Amino acid sequence: MQSSFPETDLEKWLLGRRKQSFYSSDQRRHREREMGEGENVEVETETESETTSPWNFGRHKQIVELSEKLTNGSLNIKIEAAREIRKLVRKSSSSSSKTRSKLAAAGVIQPLVLMLSSSNLDARQSSLLALLNLAVRNERNKVQIVTSGAVPPLVELLKMQNSNIRELATAAILTLSAAEPNKPIIAASGAAPLLVQILKSGSVQGKVDAVTALHNLSSISEKSTELLNASAVFPLINLLKECKKYSKFAEKATALLEILSNTEEGRTAISIADGGILTLVETVEDGSLVSTEHAVGTLLSLCQSCRDKYRELILKEGAIPGLLRLTVEGTAEAQDRARMLLDLLRDSPPEKRLTSSVLEKIVYDIAERVDGVDKAAETAKQLLQDMVQRSMEHSMNCIQHRAASCTPSVIPST
Repeated sequence: MQSSFPETDLEKWLLGRRKQSFYSSDQRRHREREMGEGENVEVETETESETTSPWNFGRHKQIVELSEKLTNGSLNIKIEAAREIRKLVRKSSSSSSKTRSKLAAAGVIQPLVLMLSSSNLDARQSSLLALLNLAVRNERNKVQIVTSGAVPPLVELLKMQNSNIRELATAAILTLSAAEPNKPIIAASGAAPLLVQILKSGSVQGKVDAVTALHNLSSISEKSTELLNASAVFPLINLLKECKKYSKFAEKATALLEILSNTEEGRTAISIADGGILTLVETVEDGSLVSTEHAVGTLLSLCQSCRDKYRELILKEGAIPGLLRLTVEGTAEAQDRARMLLDLLRDSPPEKRLTSSVLEKIVYDIAERVDGVDKAAETAKQLLQDMVQRSMEHSMNCIQHRAASCTPSVIPST
């Protein structure tokens, strides 16, 4: 069931073709560094060119002056200083890491964080942009921004009606949540429900940033189910429909859906979402190793919770071929999940079961695509034998369980 989707606005954005607004070049730079591998934050290092060339005295003087303006200047002077910091980091491409570190050491982060709570819209926007540029590729600055108190005002900015400010705040949460020490603080701040609101009503850019930020926060395993509610399912399914199933974005979206499938409300939402189960089945067929693992995990969670409720819904969307392929090509975890789900799907009323000839044909087609015509018969035979063996083991376990449950705890003497 191969599907071909038109290139949507989301796809165009993900491919970098979408026109950017006045602030989005900063957001794009942060996405490029934080979204794809958000957990791989960069350690502050100096390049060879930085270590061999002396620090520009004029630049050092400029940084000290900017810090002084932010600390003691009027509001307009502070706004201008924040804008200059953004420009300074962006212009210093060959020594940007050193520039960020020097600015932080000069004490610019605390006054910039204080500006986030200003009643002046320009002050909020300019400080957000400056902090974003200071945070990117710098683990220490990310942590310092959060410990300086940036999270509460950022949460308030997520509530604003102004879409530009709201989405800049989303980009900031995304960037800061890439640092491991920041995750518990952001998770406890109340940001997650507001990010879910961005999923529903934000721009394409805002939605993608929100997914990535929520994915970063979901790595706190003990809090993952508390961060999301079932209202996130519909926008996540819609975004997953539109993106390439093998993309990094699809991996994050399916990871969040798998978390949501651990609650009854989440499972119900997935089953009633327009094309929800079909989209997961298509991800099993066309996804990357990571997204297929999450997609099959979500389907398995549904079926394990109530086979009678979800089995027919999954079978109806043609899940069998993709699951069979996954038993051969997926990760070890995905293979196990696919086999477990196949066992559950086969455990259906006799009139609903696949005939042996249909199942053999499906297995042979999958084997032919995997190993070619010459080895297809042998591979198909091995697959079928494995499925039969697992089915027998499952049946024997069920018989033993029933026998144990029926055995009296005390056998009376005769």
